[in-house]
Amino acid sequence: MKTTRRNFVKVASVAGAGLVTIGPIPLNSKDSKLRFLSPIDGDMLCEYDGKVKNGSLSTIIRISAPQGSYIRINGEDAKAADDFFFSEVQLKGYENVIEVEDGNSGEKQSIKVYWLKNWTNRYRLSLDDNIWFLKDISDHEDQYKSIFENPYLAFLKEVHDAYGAKIHVNIYYQTEGFNLSQMTTKFRNEWKENAGWLRLSFHALQNDPDVPYINAGYEQVKTDCDLVKDQIRRFAGEELMGPVTTLHWGEATVEGCRALRDSGYTALAGYFIDEPEEGQYPVSYYMTKEQRMHVNRRSIWRDNREDIIFSKIAIVINSYDLGEIIPYLDDYKRDINPHGFMDLMIHEQYFHSTYKDYQPDYREKVLTTVKWASENGYSPAFLSDCIFE
Repeated sequence: MKTTRRNFVKVASVAGAGLVTIGPIPLNSKDSKLRFLSPIDGDMLCEYDGKVKNGSLSTIIRISAPQGSYIRINGEDAKAADDFFFSEVQLKGYENVIEVEDGNSGEKQSIKVYWLKNWTNRYRLSLDDNIWFLKDISDHEDQYKSIFENPYLAFLKEVHDAYGAKIHVNIYYQTEGFNLSQMTTKFRNEWKENAGWLRLSFHALQNDPDVPYINAGYEQVKTDCDLVKDQIRRFAGEELMGPVTTLHWGEATVEGCRALRDSGYTALAGYFIDEPEEGQYPVSYYMTKEQRMHVNRRSIWRDNREDIIFSKIAIVINSYDLGEIIPYLDDYKRDINPHGFMDLMIHEQYFHSTYKDYQPDYREKVLTTVKWASENGYSPAFLSDCIFE
């Protein structure tokens, strides 16, 4: 059965609500008798993974090894449990190497993990599939004295003014009758003046077709990405850009993600559905099932081989009826696997009354979501402020 985009993204959000939880995934396993159970290579840890004391994060390292092994972790003797070895380790900086050695066999393994000091109790509002509001600003260049005369952008500023929200807008290069090369530079200074709370980034060349980059090579993604970035730089300024984006439909090859990385996007947001329904996509870029399950559970992970961070979107707001939003967010907050960062996402199209699936309560949905975050102890932040050193 063909599913609608609304149902598709709703399944994505439910999958991320902690309704499916898993144990440690040994992504770093090799033909080795030593194996990291938790954390694993690329894990990005926060205070939920231990205790912060004396300027460091104290966390437990768990190792699988044959019985009778003499295990040392970062030079300290590990303790033996029923089926693993463990030791407490202090993470003192952003980047941390964990080394394990079997004193009997001499075998050694190591991983690199990260301590995110600013990850917990933060949120951002991100918006996908954006282009129509830019066309409107360009079409009204002679009438508008401010970009915030555009109703959509005026609403986003209202959200920021009310709650201090940091807002990230992922944009297309073109839509019918307009592309970014036609975007006026009249308001360039005003864009820059609002760079403290507003971001613009590459999303795709255009809305259609669906999953445009699922089989795309390096050059296609790089070309489309640079088209958008060059135009953002021209009409808004470098100040509006950053190292984070969400690719349209969140599906790409390794080569496509390398193109995004080489264009400066070293962090990618997605849904990371562990068990997509028939005809659906996991929205997890090039990840294996085990990897996306790991991100689904932890919300954040860095592929050290590719130098790319993957972060999970907490809710796709337009996928829920207004009355469902708060119960969903309450459940998400109580998840058995705590999520430190709340990535709140919605799509532009549903704002516009001319869209076939227009949602007249769009404003109320966004305000309800952001208000919930504010009242539940989450403070506004760009994702990049929380995942990089």
